[in-house]
Amino acid sequence: MELMKPIEVHLAQAKVYAYIIGLQNRLEELTVQMTYCNLDDEDIRRFRYEYSFDELHEWFSNLISQYKKWSDFQMEWKRESLDSIHALEFPYDYRPGQKRLAGDVYHTVQEHKILFIQAPTGSGKTLATIFPTLKAVGEGLCQRLFYLTSKNVTKKVALDTYQLLMEKGYRGKTVDITAKDRVCPLEERQCNPDHCSYAKGHFDRVNDAVYDLLTTEDLYTMDRIQEFAESRNVCPFEFSLDLSNWCDNIICDYNYVFDPTAYLRRFFAEGERNDSVFLVDEAHNLVDRGRRMYSASLIKEDCLRIKKILKDKSKKTATQLDRVNRVLLEWKKNCSKILILPEIDEFVFKLMNLASEMEKFLENRIPFPERDDVVEFYFNLRNFLDRTEELDQRYKIFCDYTDDGEFRINLFCMDPSRQLQERLDRGVGTIFFSATFLPVRYYKNLLCTEENPYAVYADTVFQPEQSAVLIGRDVTTRYTQRSPGMYKTYADYLYHMIQGKTGNYMAFFPSYKFLGNVYQAFMDSYELTTDVIVQSSGMREKDRDEFLAAFEEEHEKGLLGFCVMGGLFAEGIDLTAERLIGAAIIGTGLPQVNPEQNILKDYFDQPEDTESGSTGEGFSYAYTYPGMAKVLQAAGRVIRTEDDRGVILLLDQRFLWSEYRRIMPREWSGLHEVTVDSVSYELKKFWEEN
Repeated sequence: MELMKPIEVHLAQAKVYAYIIGLQNRLEELTVQMTYCNLDDEDIRRFRYEYSFDELHEWFSNLISQYKKWSDFQMEWKRESLDSIHALEFPYDYRPGQKRLAGDVYHTVQEHKILFIQAPTGSGKTLATIFPTLKAVGEGLCQRLFYLTSKNVTKKVALDTYQLLMEKGYRGKTVDITAKDRVCPLEERQCNPDHCSYAKGHFDRVNDAVYDLLTTEDLYTMDRIQEFAESRNVCPFEFSLDLSNWCDNIICDYNYVFDPTAYLRRFFAEGERNDSVFLVDEAHNLVDRGRRMYSASLIKEDCLRIKKILKDKSKKTATQLDRVNRVLLEWKKNCSKILILPEIDEFVFKLMNLASEMEKFLENRIPFPERDDVVEFYFNLRNFLDRTEELDQRYKIFCDYTDDGEFRINLFCMDPSRQLQERLDRGVGTIFFSATFLPVRYYKNLLCTEENPYAVYADTVFQPEQSAVLIGRDVTTRYTQRSPGMYKTYADYLYHMIQGKTGNYMAFFPSYKFLGNVYQAFMDSYELTTDVIVQSSGMREKDRDEFLAAFEEEHEKGLLGFCVMGGLFAEGIDLTAERLIGAAIIGTGLPQVNPEQNILKDYFDQPEDTESGSTGEGFSYAYTYPGMAKVLQAAGRVIRTEDDRGVILLLDQRFLWSEYRRIMPREWSGLHEVTVDSVSYELKKFWEEN
């Protein structure tokens, strides 16, 4: 056993107990003993210290004096913050329906319920959710707000809203927690004191850094955290987490509340409920994100790779890896494309043995070049085992092949509502809101298990005449009808759209391949008609910013951006006024047919059953509803303010089908059917009227 002295924080805890006992019993001398036992070899180490009561009293007084400034700050800040909330008024005149929406949010928090808000663009949903929740804080109904987002780009709206309220007198500490990889200042992140100067001595410096920033500023953006952390030489990510302990409002990704491997344990210890409210923005994204969070997979080739690394370092671990690999090999022999497994109890037992041996090996901290790879495999293995403990009728176990041809076993969570509800129960209220919550029963069924959660359709200030919504009935993206002629027809539609009025437009496609085919057809016929930019796969942040910057510039011939539905530019971006005056949505956004989607279809095709989560709407749950969410998000880029005017082309005859029409937003009540020959007339008519 290598321990030569007690761990400092352990000894400090024991000295606190010793001081209390000495004070209560009026003792002059005390003995403190720390005992450590190595569970592997039962080696015992004891450390004994003799203290006079006066020594402990001096030490304890110094400890309390260090803590007192924090407790004084906390009490004073709470009073100041509550006073500011009581005096805070809504910063604008309420838009139509916005006051009622704010009231719905307040009453939801008051009753510890869940509320789903279908909130069209222009309903002011961000302010109408944050403001009443702050008022609930002022009334003691809750203590902290978590504003949860799925993409970094949507955080800005929340930060701007808090900044606005602060300008109107609100006093609240607000922090933006950003992923470690994104906030780290190093080119290659290595989180240990030997390789990172920010990690070395971090805990010696971080408390003073947190206190100094807390007592001088109230809003902590990613940029500000990076700047301040660098000036104090502390890890910016860990610094932001420590700041969050003292903050009233936390803006962060879904992961920090819902993901079982990444949630903030400092706030959500297992089984404990706190006085937090969750405001979940763009919550339609949480369905797929939730499935991924509570699913897991193991790849056979990874087992072989780790076995090769460890065969000379840990024979026991290599043996267990070999046993796991043999089971996977047997399944692979019986799997052409997909293999459904009824149960995997024996396989799980082998995985537990493997995890046990790996844990023993890694505890020895033997350095070797591939150690990070082994650790990553171990954590993935642990996650897989954790998911096996949750297996029920909402899961499907199956084997298939990755795009690279590797064989894997999957624990696929088809319905994440149970696990999401467990996380929601850690707070006192949840507001789900999105511009694409249609049909709302789909999202109610998959995002929670609460009986009869509230739901409202927020009013919008926009008028139907602000946009022309046109359905092209002579085109389709269905596989059986894709051809050079169809791609040319789509290119013709785009040409007519940009000829209706010179300006900036976007066209959203179901895939990069389809985009490429229509792009080629367009360039062959209309290359010199307008300026064209194209979204590419794997765009970096710099490329994305350059793409959006093009919409800020003037283009004499106009601008047409070719984009992919569900991608970087389909949601969370604000191109107001003349920056974007039209969008063409090519296809109904249906997910690609694959084993996972078909498993979902089969699962939800079962007769409706509350216990299992099946609904009898297999195709709709697996394909139609997720597809239309992408369509509605893409279309929502066009009209962003009361002054915007624009056109939305829905280019697929399937949009005329009843199952699609019934889940279109009520703002599209005036839509028209067109063909490639008649669309110019409708566009000309709209622009003349506007």
